[in-house]
Amino acid sequence: MPTKKIKRNYRKVKYVFYKETLIDKQEHLFTFLGAFSGIAIIGFLNSKYFVASDNLFLIGSFGATSVLVYGAINSPLAQPRNLIGGHLISAIVGVTIHKIIPNELWLSSALSVSLSIVLMQISKTLHPPGGATALIANIGSEKIRAMGYWYVISPVLIGVVILFLVALIFNNITPNRSYPIKKDYKQRLKFVFGYPKKTK
Repeated sequence: MPTKKIKRNYRKVKYVFYKETLIDKQEHLFTFLGAFSGIAIIGFLNSKYFVASDNLFLIGSFGATSVLVYGAINSPLAQPRNLIGGHLISAIVGVTIHKIIPNELWLSSALSVSLSIVLMQISKTLHPPGGATALIANIGSEKIRAMGYWYVISPVLIGVVILFLVALIFNNITPNRSYPIKKDYKQRLKFVFGYPKKTK
């Protein structure tokens, strides 16, 4: 029955999230070190080595990305394809919509977020902080909005590449942490989340 299948999938999903939230001092230490290092590097470069006219900024969506790529490294939403693709697609959508509808903030914001979600779904790059990246292109400071498509390169692309490289270091230091997840584990997660199995 469909109800039994839903309950079984719910239990499996609950187990995956339970494993992600187990108290493990070493795990929490490397989560902290990874998140701290990723954001600190971006912030340090921004404050020390770039003048005000250069295009490197800390944006709010990087905080949410850090939760995924350092704290929930086994999540499909935290994998490199999702991390990089989700942010880039959302940034392009956000800038494009702002250029088309610059004077209606409510409409450009709503369209940017909703379209970026759909395009991430279609491209299989769903990354929740991407929605914030699209939104920031519309509601960010005047300087960010004036950047146009440079916003896609910096801060978005430069920032996510820094976060990704830091994740590769801190998420692979111990045997208990592995990033990105291996293909067989992806298949198990697909089963857990109810994707259809391949039939011969």
